[in-house]
Amino acid sequence: MGKKIMVVDDAAVIRLMLKDILESHQFEVVGECSNGQDAIEKFKALKPDIVTMDIIMPNMDGVQALEEILKFDKNAKVIMVTALDQREFLMKAIRLGAADFIVKPFEDARVIAAIQRVARQI
Repeated sequence: MGKKIMVVDDAAVIRLMLKDILESHQFEVVGECSNGQDAIEKFKALKPDIVTMDIIMPNMDGVQALEEILKFDKNAKVIMVTALDQREFLMKAIRLGAADFIVKPFEDARVIAAIQRVARQI
């Protein structure tokens, strides 16, 4: 498949878990960020095929970062990563154009299914 993925989450352990899941399924993680502001800059520099984006982060949340990334590239594929209690933010992200979402705590199979579904749209 060979899709390039950028992982955005303020929790290092979540980034590591996602990276391990993705790399074990032959996806290339080209970048990691801990907040939305960094995600925008790295997205522009790295041009990943897919981004996994946490919703609640310091400096700039994932919904704001999604909005800015889509302004830069209207075809960007961003999968939101959310906790169950963040439904309002998730609905806003989907209305803005998020490609899919993963709920924490996530299962490997759900992460890969979301990535593969979005990858087929590219």
